[in-house]
Amino acid sequence: MTRCILAFLLTFFVALPLRAGEYVVEARILPGWRMADGTHMAGLLLTLDPGWKTYWRAPGDAGIPPQFDWRGSRNLSGVHTLWPRPRVLDQGGVRTIGYKDQVILPLAVKPSKTRGDVTLDGMLDMGVCSDVCVPVSLRVQGRLPASVTRPDPSIAAALAARPHSAHEAGVSGVTCRIEPAKNGLTVTARITMPATGGSEVVVIETANPEIWVAPAKTARDGDLLTARSFLAHVSGRPFAVNRSGLRFTVLGTNRAVDIKGCTHG
Repeated sequence: MTRCILAFLLTFFVALPLRAGEYVVEARILPGWRMADGTHMAGLLLTLDPGWKTYWRAPGDAGIPPQFDWRGSRNLSGVHTLWPRPRVLDQGGVRTIGYKDQVILPLAVKPSKTRGDVTLDGMLDMGVCSDVCVPVSLRVQGRLPASVTRPDPSIAAALAARPHSAHEAGVSGVTCRIEPAKNGLTVTARITMPATGGSEVVVIETANPEIWVAPAKTARDGDLLTARSFLAHVSGRPFAVNRSGLRFTVLGTNRAVDIKGCTHG
């Protein structure tokens, strides 16, 4: 299973050397503002060259999700990335989930000392694609001043662009049926909610990063949205799925919805 997944990814990602000073994506820290609870709301601005795209936290059929390493930072307790609504993208007939042109990823930063400035200093590893796909590593640095309390409108707009919660979207029920299958499990989710518009895509994630999740097949009947997927452990080992750790993101033409957990069904 692991070899199959890696072989599939390598059909898209090739190690192309980039000349000195040649970039297809630029990353910049937006300093943001310190909130009343001590959290610092910052942003990571990603600007891609025309025709290039990058990936969401769950990249779809193929892709490399962004990975962050903030170990070079100072006065930092933790960073949580808050993902704006992504797009469903076509990559040579393969469905991927991500962003084009420019995106701001809001960063909820927890300082070690609430009253002090934070210095973010880290590495960003990500995949970017055009006619070819390449892995990219970038160093990102920025100072987050504790004295600034006025919100940055661009970061605030990115926060507002996040998927709606289940409550906001009028989700009234989510059940999951999990069944054994050859080399893995199948999960069938039944979500009762109003339509989000157009051909809806449901992205399923598990709490275990070693579980591979196939693209879900979806169908709608009135307010009932059904999504079915296949799950496998990347090492081929047996595994279990915790329903409370399942996450469903519904991507429609008009809006997106983030749903966490399901009950037995």
